[in-house]
Amino acid sequence: MKTQVKKVKITVLRTNFYEDLVKEYGAEGFTTCELHRPGQVFYSNGWQKPSGLCDNAWKCMSDYVLSISQGGGVIYGEGNWCREPDMCVVGCNDGLRTVIFKLERFDEDPDTFNEDLSICKDMHMDPSDTSTK
Repeated sequence: MKTQVKKVKITVLRTNFYEDLVKEYGAEGFTTCELHRPGQVFYSNGWQKPSGLCDNAWKCMSDYVLSISQGGGVIYGEGNWCREPDMCVVGCNDGLRTVIFKLERFDEDPDTFNEDLSICKDMHMDPSDTSTK
């Protein structure tokens, strides 16, 4: 039986800012993540980064998104990580201001291509298109 690919909903749960680490290691004027805020929602067709999502965050989550879009089940097996099938919580790799995301299978067939950046950049708080450079 062939698995139906579905969209993946990506929700920003939390943005962290480690003031002590920033004070010790961060560049002058370093602030919280400027691309993401709690409550933001993005949708991936399973294989493409959604418009406005940080490139580095996408690199950290893309394998999970692909698995979840194809009905990968409980990632790493029952009792080893998140308890729900086709859902996980991941963080970007920025050690000074980590953003935490919830990935979950969304019961909608994916589009061939993700949304157009020009339509979504204001909604995703990326007016300078920094996540695509």
